[in-house]
Amino acid sequence: MDDRDAPTPAIEGPLKRTPLYEQIAAQGARMTEFSGWEMPVQFTGITHEHQAVRTTAGVFDISHMGKFYLQGQGLLAQLQELFPSDLSRLQPGEAQYTVLLNPQAGIMDDLIFYYQGVDPAGVETGWFIVNAATKSKDKAWIVGHLEPTGLTFRDESATKSLLAVQGPQAIAQLQPFVPIDLTSIPVFGHCLSEILGTPAFLARTGYTGEDGFEIMVEPETGQHLWRSLLEAGVTPCGLGARDTLRLEAGLGLYGQDMDDHTTPLEAGLGWLVHWDRKGDFIGRSVLEQQRQAGVSRKLVGLQMQGRNIARHDYLVFHNDKPVGKITSGTMAPTLQRAIALAYVPTNLAKVGQTVEVEIRGKLYPATVVKKPFYRRAA
Repeated sequence: MDDRDAPTPAIEGPLKRTPLYEQIAAQGARMTEFSGWEMPVQFTGITHEHQAVRTTAGVFDISHMGKFYLQGQGLLAQLQELFPSDLSRLQPGEAQYTVLLNPQAGIMDDLIFYYQGVDPAGVETGWFIVNAATKSKDKAWIVGHLEPTGLTFRDESATKSLLAVQGPQAIAQLQPFVPIDLTSIPVFGHCLSEILGTPAFLARTGYTGEDGFEIMVEPETGQHLWRSLLEAGVTPCGLGARDTLRLEAGLGLYGQDMDDHTTPLEAGLGWLVHWDRKGDFIGRSVLEQQRQAGVSRKLVGLQMQGRNIARHDYLVFHNDKPVGKITSGTMAPTLQRAIALAYVPTNLAKVGQTVEVEIRGKLYPATVVKKPFYRRAA
């Protein structure tokens, strides 16, 4: 899952800290405010950390993200109304990346639901991992739409650590600490097992465009695992590299590339809407109208012609008229090219279309390209 979180404005009061804060600070990490948390933006440098994930393995502390446990009879049936994706098709040990929609089909959050299965008594269990910035909003929305009887909802955000080990060597580095064969878990699969001799939730998911696992454990185990991975040579990584990695992989950042005022069809997430397998769900009528009439804008990938970097909120021009805005942009370390995401009118969203981006008062050409910008070798 990125980082799927968006930075929030500065807040009053002390910033929250994850259980790994002391270890991270002792390593000399450069810290920043992020969604009300004091988080590492980088350790040895964004480019170095980025390339470590692309070539070997890196580890991220993502304990700030929201972690919701749900249990009860008819759980999947109740959740169906809240999401455009068909959760009923999930088998135990499978997961679904999806979005939470408001009645206008605006994206309230993007998240992952992990379905653990059903016991002989018909009790189903699952986990949601959600963005830190939207945790309270998500919790209120989900709980408010569930029937109060027979269901358990626990917010475990403050009681669990969450680490992401990502990269082509991630599994090899993690395997010595886990009793099960990690290669037997498919992509977007998950299981309950042990790590370092203690209970652990292991999911083959991530937010970097690379293979790897996200591991949910007790705080003490998270601290032990962090130390063990670093001793084994895994590179500690901050939010800076997480952002460049996810952008190269064409993955959206909530609060920048999508928000309450953008729909899945506009944000390039139409594949999450399972039209034929679903009944009614919140926001469906609006999406049906957009499907029939077409959307007026789309999120596209842009490649700058040159090394000028398009940043968030920079204006996009066509024929000397502003037509859209950059939502995310960077100099891609792997590609050595300046790339960006932007909303543009649908008639300008075709691959190969040329537009211009205003950077410090001047217009620089960019070309609409296919996403993702980077795809790992099979």
